[in-house]
Amino acid sequence: MHNLRTPCFILDKQELLRSINGFQTALTNNFAKSIVGYSVKTNSLPYALALAKDEGCFAEVVSYDEYHLAIECGFSPKHIIYNGPMKSKETFLDCIRCGGIVNIETHRELKWLEELPKENVYNVGIRLNINITHVSPEDADGENDNSRFGFSDDTEEFANAIKCILSLKNIRLTGLHIHRTAHSRSVRFYKESIRYACNIIKKYGLTLDYLDVGGGYFGIFPNKPTYQQYAEAFKEVLLSYGLEDLCIIVEPGNALVASCFSFISEVIDVKHVEENRWFVTTDGSRNDIDPFFRKTDYIKEIFTDGNRQKVKEQIVSGCTCLEYDRMFTLKDYPLLKEGDRILYHNVGAYTMCLTPMFIRYIPNVYLKDNNGYTLIREAWTAKEYIQKSMLQDSNKE
Repeated sequence: MHNLRTPCFILDKQELLRSINGFQTALTNNFAKSIVGYSVKTNSLPYALALAKDEGCFAEVVSYDEYHLAIECGFSPKHIIYNGPMKSKETFLDCIRCGGIVNIETHRELKWLEELPKENVYNVGIRLNINITHVSPEDADGENDNSRFGFSDDTEEFANAIKCILSLKNIRLTGLHIHRTAHSRSVRFYKESIRYACNIIKKYGLTLDYLDVGGGYFGIFPNKPTYQQYAEAFKEVLLSYGLEDLCIIVEPGNALVASCFSFISEVIDVKHVEENRWFVTTDGSRNDIDPFFRKTDYIKEIFTDGNRQKVKEQIVSGCTCLEYDRMFTLKDYPLLKEGDRILYHNVGAYTMCLTPMFIRYIPNVYLKDNNGYTLIREAWTAKEYIQKSMLQDSNKE
C-alpha cells in the first residue's frame, strides 16, 4: 500500500463480493424470486459494475448516460432497472422493448408509451410517492418529510397515471417502485413503506409481478440492521397481505459499496500558523471523501514513522485553494510531516461520482485482491480532460 501513487481510491474486491452475496442470500432465504440492483449512481466505477454483473446483479440506472454506461459494461438491457426522471425517449423505449425493468417517473414517459408498437405487449412499473411523515412518522425528518419523486396517491396523480397505463392495450403494469430513504434506515421504516404499498396495490386491484423496495439500507456496520433482518421484515408484511409471491427488488447503494472502497492521501506540507495550531496539507481533498460536506471526522488510519513530539492542534486539509477544504482536526497528536499517509475507510458511496474535476482531476483507482494491488483506472491528465473539446486554432488570425 505504501507504494501506491496518491491520491487514490482502493477497491477491496472481497468486501464488495461479501456485500453483494450477503444481500442475495438474505433475499433468497425469504423469497422465491428476487433481484439485487447495483446502484450505478452511487458508484459508477466500470470495474465494480462488471463485477456486480458477473455476480448476478442488475444495473439500476437513473439517466440515459448511466443506461449507456451499463450497456458498455456488459449488462443486457433486460438486466437493467431504469428509474428516475432523466430518461431519454430513445433509451426509455429501448429498455422496455428489450424487456428491462422500467419504472415510470414522469408524465412525459406516460406519453412516450403510446409510441411502442401496438402488435406487441410490454411491461412497465410505476413509482409511488412516499411521504415519510404520512407513512412512518417515527422515521420522518421534520414535520413534512415529503418527496419530489413518484406519483402521489394523496392527490389524483397516481390514480390518473394508473388509468393512463391501463388504457393502453399493449401495456401491462407489472411493478411498483417505492424507493425512499429515511435517515434512520430502520427496519420499521421499510415495513411501513411496504405496508403502504400493499394497501395501494389492494386499493387499485393491481396484479403485479414485482415490488421494487429501493435502497437506503445499513447492512455494513455492527449493531445495525442486517440484510437478513431487512429481508425478513419485507416478507412479514407481504405475507400479511398475501403478496409474498412478488419478486422483490432492492437497489442498495451505500450498503454495497461504502465499505469496499477506501481512499489514501499523502501529506505534502505542514505549516505552523499560530502558537498551538498547525495546518496539514494533503494531496487529497474533502471533495474526494465527503462531497456533501457534512462530516467533521472519518473512519481513518494515519501512517507515520518514528517518535514525534505531540502538538496541541493540527487541522488536516485538502489540496484545493478553498479555505473550507478542511477534513478533520487532530488534538494532542504527534506532529505530521511530509510523506505521512492517511487511509480513509468506507468512502465508496457517492464520493467517486460526485468528485469534481477542480484543480486536480480524477485520481487512480487500485484493486485489492489476493494478488495484491492492481491499477484498474488510471488518473486523468490534461489530455483526458480536453478530449472531445474544441481548441482555438492558433494559426488563424
